[in-house]
Amino acid sequence: MANTSTRTLRLLSLLQTHRYWPGEELADRLGVSVRTLRRDVDRLRELGYPVEAQRGVDGGYQLAAGAALPPLVIDDEEAVALAVGLQAAAESPVEGVAEASVRVLAKVVQVMPARLRRRVEALRAVTVPVDWGASAGSGVDPDALTAVALACRDSERLRFSYTAATANRSDRHVEPHRLVCLGRRWYLVAYDLDRGDWRTFRLDRLTAAEGTGARFAPRTLPAADAAEYVRAGLNATPRSNRVEALVEAPADHVRAHVGRWGEVEEVDATRCRLRMTADSLDWPAMALGSLAADFQIIHPPELRTLIADWSTRFARAVERPAE
Repeated sequence: MANTSTRTLRLLSLLQTHRYWPGEELADRLGVSVRTLRRDVDRLRELGYPVEAQRGVDGGYQLAAGAALPPLVIDDEEAVALAVGLQAAAESPVEGVAEASVRVLAKVVQVMPARLRRRVEALRAVTVPVDWGASAGSGVDPDALTAVALACRDSERLRFSYTAATANRSDRHVEPHRLVCLGRRWYLVAYDLDRGDWRTFRLDRLTAAEGTGARFAPRTLPAADAAEYVRAGLNATPRSNRVEALVEAPADHVRAHVGRWGEVEEVDATRCRLRMTADSLDWPAMALGSLAADFQIIHPPELRTLIADWSTRFARAVERPAE
Protein backbone atom coordinates (compact mmCIF):
# COMPACT_ATOMS: atom_id res chain seq x y z
CA MET A 1 0.00 0.00 0.00
CA ALA A 2 2.81 2.39 0.88
CA ASN A 3 4.44 1.87 -2.54
CA THR A 4 1.10 2.38 -4.30
CA SER A 5 0.39 5.60 -2.38
CA THR A 6 3.87 6.93 -3.07
CA ARG A 7 3.54 6.13 -6.78
CA THR A 8 0.15 7.84 -6.93
CA LEU A 9 1.62 11.02 -5.46
CA ARG A 10 4.52 10.80 -7.92
CA LEU A 11 2.05 10.43 -10.81
CA LEU A 12 0.17 13.52 -9.69
CA SER A 13 3.42 15.47 -9.43
CA LEU A 14 4.42 14.49 -12.99
CA LEU A 15 1.00 15.42 -14.38
CA GLN A 16 1.36 18.85 -12.77
CA THR A 17 4.75 19.48 -14.38
CA HIS A 18 3.68 18.87 -18.00
CA ARG A 19 0.47 19.62 -19.87
CA TYR A 20 0.57 16.26 -21.69
CA TRP A 21 2.39 12.96 -21.09
CA PRO A 22 2.53 10.10 -23.64
CA GLY A 23 1.36 6.94 -21.87
CA GLU A 24 4.50 4.86 -22.41
CA GLU A 25 6.81 7.70 -21.36
CA LEU A 26 4.80 8.30 -18.21
CA ALA A 27 4.81 4.58 -17.36
CA ASP A 28 8.61 4.48 -17.86
CA ARG A 29 9.09 7.45 -15.53
CA LEU A 30 7.09 5.66 -12.85
CA GLY A 31 8.74 2.29 -13.49
CA VAL A 32 5.44 0.48 -14.07
CA SER A 33 3.56 -1.16 -16.92
CA VAL A 34 1.01 0.73 -19.02
CA ARG A 35 -1.71 -1.39 -17.42
CA THR A 36 -0.60 -0.40 -13.91
CA LEU A 37 -0.46 3.23 -15.03
CA ARG A 38 -4.12 3.01 -16.09
CA ARG A 39 -5.06 1.73 -12.63
CA ASP A 40 -3.13 4.57 -10.98
CA VAL A 41 -4.89 7.12 -13.20
CA ASP A 42 -8.24 5.62 -12.19
CA ARG A 43 -7.22 5.95 -8.55
CA LEU A 44 -6.47 9.67 -9.05
CA ARG A 45 -9.88 10.12 -10.67
CA GLU A 46 -11.54 8.44 -7.68
CA LEU A 47 -9.79 11.00 -5.45
CA GLY A 48 -11.28 13.80 -7.54
CA TYR A 49 -8.35 14.77 -9.77
CA PRO A 50 -9.52 15.54 -13.37
CA VAL A 51 -7.19 13.37 -15.49
CA GLU A 52 -8.02 13.20 -19.21
CA ALA A 53 -6.90 10.31 -21.43
CA GLN A 54 -6.22 10.24 -25.15
CA ARG A 55 -6.42 6.77 -26.64
CA GLY A 56 -4.54 5.31 -29.60
CA VAL A 57 -0.90 4.68 -30.51
CA ASP A 58 0.12 8.16 -29.41
CA GLY A 59 -2.26 8.16 -26.43
CA GLY A 60 -1.42 9.80 -23.17
CA TYR A 61 -2.68 11.66 -20.11
CA GLN A 62 -3.07 15.21 -18.87
CA LEU A 63 -4.84 17.15 -16.17
CA ALA A 64 -7.99 18.83 -17.47
CA ALA A 65 -7.20 22.30 -18.80
CA GLY A 66 -8.23 25.06 -16.41
CA ALA A 67 -9.50 22.62 -13.82
CA ALA A 68 -8.77 23.47 -10.21
CA LEU A 69 -7.40 20.71 -8.06
CA PRO A 70 -9.74 19.65 -5.24
CA PRO A 71 -8.98 20.85 -1.68
CA LEU A 72 -6.53 18.77 0.30
CA VAL A 73 -8.60 16.71 2.72
CA ILE A 74 -6.58 16.65 5.94
CA ASP A 75 -7.34 17.67 9.51
CA ASP A 76 -5.48 20.21 11.65
CA GLU A 77 -3.04 17.73 13.22
CA GLU A 78 -2.24 16.22 9.80
CA ALA A 79 -1.54 19.71 8.43
CA VAL A 80 0.93 20.35 11.24
CA ALA A 81 2.55 16.95 10.74
CA LEU A 82 2.89 17.63 7.02
CA ALA A 83 4.54 21.00 7.55
CA VAL A 84 6.90 19.71 10.24
CA GLY A 85 7.88 16.61 8.25
CA LEU A 86 8.51 18.41 4.97
CA GLN A 87 10.37 21.25 6.67
CA ALA A 88 12.62 18.72 8.42
CA ALA A 89 13.19 16.95 5.10
CA ALA A 90 14.10 20.31 3.56
CA GLU A 91 17.11 20.38 5.92
CA SER A 92 18.22 16.90 4.83
CA PRO A 93 21.86 16.40 3.77
CA VAL A 94 20.75 13.68 1.33
CA GLU A 95 21.23 14.88 -2.24
CA GLY A 96 17.97 15.86 -3.93
CA VAL A 97 15.76 15.45 -0.87
CA ALA A 98 15.89 19.07 0.29
CA GLU A 99 14.93 20.56 -3.08
CA ALA A 100 12.15 18.02 -3.63
CA SER A 101 10.74 18.65 -0.15
CA VAL A 102 10.56 22.40 -0.75
CA ARG A 103 8.78 21.81 -4.08
CA VAL A 104 6.21 19.42 -2.68
CA LEU A 105 5.54 21.61 0.38
CA ALA A 106 4.84 24.56 -1.92
CA LYS A 107 2.45 22.45 -4.05
CA VAL A 108 0.60 21.02 -1.08
CA VAL A 109 0.15 24.40 0.62
CA GLN A 110 -1.42 25.78 -2.58
CA VAL A 111 -4.29 23.28 -2.48
CA MET A 112 -4.93 23.45 1.27
CA PRO A 113 -8.09 25.12 2.55
CA ALA A 114 -7.34 28.72 3.56
CA ARG A 115 -7.65 28.01 7.30
CA LEU A 116 -5.05 25.20 7.26
CA ARG A 117 -2.82 27.09 4.83
CA ARG A 118 -2.59 29.96 7.32
CA ARG A 119 -1.53 27.60 10.12
CA VAL A 120 1.11 25.81 8.03
CA GLU A 121 2.56 29.00 6.57
CA ALA A 122 2.78 30.51 10.06
CA LEU A 123 4.70 27.48 11.28
CA ARG A 124 7.12 27.68 8.33
CA ALA A 125 7.63 31.42 8.68
CA VAL A 126 8.62 31.53 12.36
CA THR A 127 10.64 28.32 12.72
CA VAL A 128 14.44 28.37 12.84
CA PRO A 129 15.85 24.85 12.18
CA VAL A 130 19.15 23.86 13.77
CA ASP A 131 21.11 20.86 12.51
CA TRP A 132 22.61 19.43 15.71
CA GLY A 133 21.74 15.82 15.01
CA ALA A 134 18.94 13.81 16.57
CA SER A 135 18.05 14.24 20.20
CA ALA A 136 15.52 12.46 22.32
CA GLY A 137 12.40 14.56 22.62
CA SER A 138 8.94 14.35 24.09
CA GLY A 139 5.68 14.81 22.23
CA VAL A 140 4.46 18.31 21.44
CA ASP A 141 0.75 19.12 21.28
CA PRO A 142 -0.01 20.17 17.66
CA ASP A 143 -2.54 22.72 18.87
CA ALA A 144 0.05 24.33 21.13
CA LEU A 145 2.62 24.29 18.32
CA THR A 146 0.39 26.10 15.85
CA ALA A 147 -1.00 28.51 18.46
CA VAL A 148 2.56 29.55 19.34
CA ALA A 149 3.54 29.78 15.66
CA LEU A 150 0.60 32.05 14.85
CA ALA A 151 1.35 34.28 17.84
CA CYS A 152 4.99 34.58 16.72
CA ARG A 153 4.00 35.46 13.18
CA ASP A 154 1.33 37.97 14.17
CA SER A 155 3.32 39.58 17.05
CA GLU A 156 0.51 38.68 19.45
CA ARG A 157 1.04 38.30 23.18
CA LEU A 158 0.59 34.76 24.42
CA ARG A 159 -0.47 33.06 27.65
CA PHE A 160 0.25 29.44 28.58
CA SER A 161 1.00 27.08 31.46
CA TYR A 162 4.58 25.88 31.77
CA THR A 163 6.19 23.04 33.73
CA ALA A 164 9.87 23.69 34.44
CA ALA A 165 12.57 21.02 34.71
CA THR A 166 12.09 21.17 38.48
CA ALA A 167 8.41 20.15 37.96
CA ASN A 168 7.24 23.58 39.19
CA ARG A 169 4.21 24.77 37.22
CA SER A 170 3.49 28.42 36.45
CA ASP A 171 1.35 30.61 34.20
CA ARG A 172 3.35 32.68 31.72
CA HIS A 173 2.55 35.85 29.78
CA VAL A 174 5.03 36.44 26.96
CA GLU A 175 5.81 38.23 23.73
CA PRO A 176 6.74 35.30 21.44
CA HIS A 177 9.70 35.83 19.11
CA ARG A 178 10.62 32.62 17.25
CA LEU A 179 10.30 28.84 17.34
CA VAL A 180 13.52 26.85 17.13
CA CYS A 181 13.47 23.22 16.00
CA LEU A 182 16.50 21.46 17.45
CA GLY A 183 16.72 17.77 16.59
CA ARG A 184 13.40 16.28 17.72
CA ARG A 185 12.70 19.02 20.26
CA TRP A 186 10.98 22.40 19.86
CA TYR A 187 11.77 25.61 21.75
CA LEU A 188 10.01 28.97 21.99
CA VAL A 189 12.17 32.08 22.40
CA ALA A 190 10.08 34.81 23.99
CA TYR A 191 10.20 37.90 26.20
CA ASP A 192 8.63 37.05 29.57
CA LEU A 193 6.52 40.05 30.59
CA ASP A 194 6.19 39.03 34.25
CA ARG A 195 9.94 38.49 34.70
CA GLY A 196 11.08 41.31 32.44
CA ASP A 197 13.63 39.23 30.54
CA TRP A 198 14.09 36.85 27.62
CA ARG A 199 13.39 33.16 28.18
CA THR A 200 13.49 29.85 26.31
CA PHE A 201 10.57 27.42 26.73
CA ARG A 202 10.42 23.76 25.69
CA LEU A 203 7.15 23.17 23.85
CA ASP A 204 6.66 19.67 25.26
CA ARG A 205 6.39 21.34 28.70
CA LEU A 206 3.93 23.97 27.50
CA THR A 207 0.11 23.61 27.63
CA ALA A 208 -3.02 25.71 27.15
CA ALA A 209 -1.33 28.15 24.77
CA GLU A 210 -3.72 30.96 23.80
CA GLY A 211 -3.25 34.25 22.02
CA THR A 212 -4.50 37.27 23.96
CA GLY A 213 -5.36 39.42 20.95
CA ALA A 214 -2.93 42.13 22.15
CA ARG A 215 -0.30 43.07 19.56
CA PHE A 216 3.21 44.26 20.42
CA ALA A 217 6.20 45.90 18.79
CA PRO A 218 8.97 43.25 18.49
CA ARG A 219 11.91 43.73 20.86
CA THR A 220 15.57 43.29 19.95
CA LEU A 221 16.80 39.81 20.85
CA PRO A 222 20.11 39.83 22.79
CA ALA A 223 21.71 37.40 20.31
CA ALA A 224 22.45 37.19 16.61
CA ASP A 225 19.37 35.02 16.10
CA ALA A 226 16.97 32.75 17.98
CA ALA A 227 18.97 29.60 17.25
CA GLU A 228 22.09 31.11 18.81
CA TYR A 229 20.09 32.17 21.87
CA VAL A 230 18.82 28.61 22.40
CA ARG A 231 22.33 27.18 21.92
CA ALA A 232 23.76 29.53 24.53
CA GLY A 233 21.09 28.60 27.04
CA LEU A 234 21.55 24.86 26.55
CA ASN A 235 25.32 25.10 26.78
CA ALA A 236 24.98 26.95 30.11
CA THR A 237 22.59 24.36 31.56
CA PRO A 238 24.31 21.96 34.00
CA ARG A 239 24.30 18.38 32.75
CA SER A 240 24.33 15.50 35.24
CA ASN A 241 26.25 12.94 33.15
CA ARG A 242 29.82 13.41 31.96
CA VAL A 243 30.87 10.87 29.35
CA GLU A 244 34.34 9.99 28.09
CA ALA A 245 35.15 7.38 25.44
CA LEU A 246 38.14 6.33 23.35
CA VAL A 247 37.01 5.98 19.72
CA GLU A 248 38.89 3.99 17.06
CA ALA A 249 38.32 6.61 14.36
CA PRO A 250 40.00 9.84 13.18
CA ALA A 251 39.07 12.99 15.08
CA ASP A 252 37.60 14.72 11.99
CA HIS A 253 35.25 11.79 11.40
CA VAL A 254 33.93 11.95 14.97
CA ARG A 255 33.59 15.76 14.95
CA ALA A 256 31.48 15.55 11.78
CA HIS A 257 29.04 13.22 13.56
CA VAL A 258 28.72 14.74 17.03
CA GLY A 259 29.02 18.42 16.09
CA ARG A 260 28.68 20.76 19.06
CA TRP A 261 27.41 18.02 21.34
CA GLY A 262 30.90 16.72 22.09
CA GLU A 263 34.53 17.70 22.59
CA VAL A 264 36.91 15.67 20.42
CA GLU A 265 40.63 15.35 21.24
CA GLU A 266 42.94 13.67 18.75
CA VAL A 267 45.05 10.81 20.18
CA ASP A 268 46.71 9.84 16.91
CA ALA A 269 45.80 9.58 13.22
CA THR A 270 43.34 6.73 13.81
CA ARG A 271 42.02 7.36 17.34
CA CYS A 272 40.48 10.16 19.36
CA ARG A 273 39.01 10.87 22.78
CA LEU A 274 35.37 11.97 22.90
CA ARG A 275 33.89 13.84 25.88
CA MET A 276 30.21 14.73 26.23
CA THR A 277 27.83 15.98 28.89
CA ALA A 278 24.15 15.02 28.81
CA ASP A 279 21.09 14.95 31.04
CA SER A 280 20.41 11.41 29.78
CA LEU A 281 22.82 8.64 28.79
CA ASP A 282 20.60 7.63 25.87
CA TRP A 283 21.99 10.40 23.63
CA PRO A 284 25.72 9.52 24.16
CA ALA A 285 24.87 5.85 23.53
CA MET A 286 23.15 6.71 20.24
CA ALA A 287 25.96 9.08 19.24
CA LEU A 288 28.65 6.46 19.85
CA GLY A 289 26.64 3.82 18.01
CA SER A 290 26.26 6.09 14.98
CA LEU A 291 30.03 6.48 14.52
CA ALA A 292 30.42 3.07 12.80
CA ALA A 293 33.65 2.57 14.76
CA ASP A 294 34.84 0.57 17.77
CA PHE A 295 35.02 2.46 21.04
CA GLN A 296 35.86 1.98 24.73
CA ILE A 297 33.83 3.60 27.51
CA ILE A 298 36.17 5.32 29.98
CA HIS A 299 33.42 6.93 32.08
CA PRO A 300 30.78 6.50 33.49
CA PRO A 301 30.23 2.80 34.28
CA GLU A 302 26.44 3.35 33.97
CA LEU A 303 26.93 3.93 30.23
CA ARG A 304 28.62 0.53 29.91
CA THR A 305 25.60 -1.05 31.60
CA LEU A 306 23.19 0.78 29.32
CA ILE A 307 25.03 -0.22 26.13
CA ALA A 308 25.30 -3.83 27.34
CA ASP A 309 21.53 -3.88 27.86
CA TRP A 310 20.92 -2.41 24.39
CA SER A 311 23.32 -4.93 22.85
CA THR A 312 21.41 -7.84 24.41
CA ARG A 313 18.09 -6.56 23.10
CA PHE A 314 19.51 -5.84 19.64
CA ALA A 315 20.98 -9.34 19.48
CA ARG A 316 17.59 -10.84 20.37
CA ALA A 317 15.94 -8.77 17.63
CA VAL A 318 18.38 -10.14 15.02
CA GLU A 319 18.11 -13.73 16.21
CA ARG A 320 14.30 -13.72 16.33
CA PRO A 321 12.85 -15.14 13.08
CA ALA A 322 10.72 -12.78 11.02
CA GLU A 323 6.98 -13.36 11.26
